[in-house]
Amino acid sequence: MTGKTEQFDTIVIGAGFSGIYMLYKLREQGLKCRLFEAGEGPGGAWYWNRYPGARCDSESYFYCFSFSPEVLQEWTWSERFPAQPEIEQYLNFVTDRLDLRRDMTFNARVTSAVYDEAAKRWNVETNAGDKVSARYVVTAIGGLTSTATNLPNIPGIEDFKGQFLHTGHWPKEGVDLIGKRVGVIGTGSTGIQAVPVIAETAGDLTVFQRTPAYIMPAKNAPLSEEQTAAYKANYDAIWAKAKAHRGGQPYDPPAHDFDETGPEKARELYEESWEEGGLRVVQVFKDVYTNRASGEFVENFFREKVRSIVKDPEAAAILEPKGYPIGAKRIALDSRYYETFNLPHVHVVDVKANPITRISENGIVVGDKEYPLDIIVSATGFDAVTGPFRAMNIIGKGGVSLAQRLEDGPRAYLGMAFAHFPNLLAISGPCNPALSTNVPVSIEHDVEWIADAIAYCEAEGITAFEPEEAAEDDWVEGTQKMAEGSLFDQADSWQYGSNVPGKPRRFLLWLGGLTEFRKRCADVAQAGYKGFSQSR
Repeated sequence: MTGKTEQFDTIVIGAGFSGIYMLYKLREQGLKCRLFEAGEGPGGAWYWNRYPGARCDSESYFYCFSFSPEVLQEWTWSERFPAQPEIEQYLNFVTDRLDLRRDMTFNARVTSAVYDEAAKRWNVETNAGDKVSARYVVTAIGGLTSTATNLPNIPGIEDFKGQFLHTGHWPKEGVDLIGKRVGVIGTGSTGIQAVPVIAETAGDLTVFQRTPAYIMPAKNAPLSEEQTAAYKANYDAIWAKAKAHRGGQPYDPPAHDFDETGPEKARELYEESWEEGGLRVVQVFKDVYTNRASGEFVENFFREKVRSIVKDPEAAAILEPKGYPIGAKRIALDSRYYETFNLPHVHVVDVKANPITRISENGIVVGDKEYPLDIIVSATGFDAVTGPFRAMNIIGKGGVSLAQRLEDGPRAYLGMAFAHFPNLLAISGPCNPALSTNVPVSIEHDVEWIADAIAYCEAEGITAFEPEEAAEDDWVEGTQKMAEGSLFDQADSWQYGSNVPGKPRRFLLWLGGLTEFRKRCADVAQAGYKGFSQSR
């Protein structure tokens, strides 16, 4: 396609869960589509995040597409919580099973998308030289992508003589850690997954922790043939339950009130949940987030677990979660994370009490003490949600830049469309609940809503479809009001952009839950796409 402008109905950006389903849906509607992906193949976040220990914290039987009964029956997961290589294999399998690869262009990162007001078309260019035109552009770039990795703002990074790595850009060929002195900065979900695996081969491992997390054991295990057969036989019921759950999970709602249960029974229930593993520990009590006594009980339960596992009292005191209520930050899953700190070559440094001063030629300096290192691993996450959009040059009507529109915080109507950007639609965009849910269920909703909106425009002869600014303002204001005074407001986290220096503290997600979000989006569509300006 280099050197000429090819015409399409729709351009899809990104080949993760979102892009794969979006391409399939629009192609089934008879539209001529082209998908551009920066990586060498499908996978999205699961293509780029190859760091040691990378694993999903949703269970495999519902961390997948529901739209294809054939795919559900033909694909078999090997583990309860799938690792990165298996998820990438799954997405390649779906791509080939649905014959989507012929409409995908890999190794092509979209660098610009500029709206032509006269033609009512988008002109899209990639770093591979592609120049195409389309009526619609759908972003399927996710909220946590390689284009928006967040490097720590620490003086001296460029002086380090060893190897500096970010978990979001882990080399495909792997990294030789054998016998090396390794430092890991960051103990969010990524760092928690990576540390036990790095410790297996590193000669010495130092973890630089600012904020300890609430961590549940994954209790990961291979799936038996009987378990797999049961899931495949009951998928209709599983998906019905997941789509009716505010978090997109096929779980029953919490059944207990803390005040009516009593401490002895409460401990028994939590011990059972701990042994079961996974993230259901916060689904034991209905009131864990609203009853301070319930929350404190759970927080103390977690702290006691840390002290019972980590043998060194000083290390345990650093690692036990404190300083914010449970639920204010993402709860993580681990595979022997705490046990790793009982190994003689693994250490933890509290850099909240004594911050990192700088990075030197030889390692990391905390206060006046230098920790000599061969490799520094930055597990500092992403410029989430808005960062991927700000990394592209997207220009709408009147030369308006989307990156500039997002500088002051997240903006999008229904988390899927932007004022001043006709026919630009986003799966899991800003002010969307996706990253607070089981993501594939949320993605399927957005894809289907967007596909229906495009079908509506095609049927009604609508050539320009964009939110009214007042509707976008109302949605953005509602997004922030939901977060005000919530548990999330009691901690700094990536959900507020707090991990990125200089990023305004604005809540990036929509907190109303997936079921309410689906209802509101359906109401908009049923009212003739209320809040959207529609031109013929």
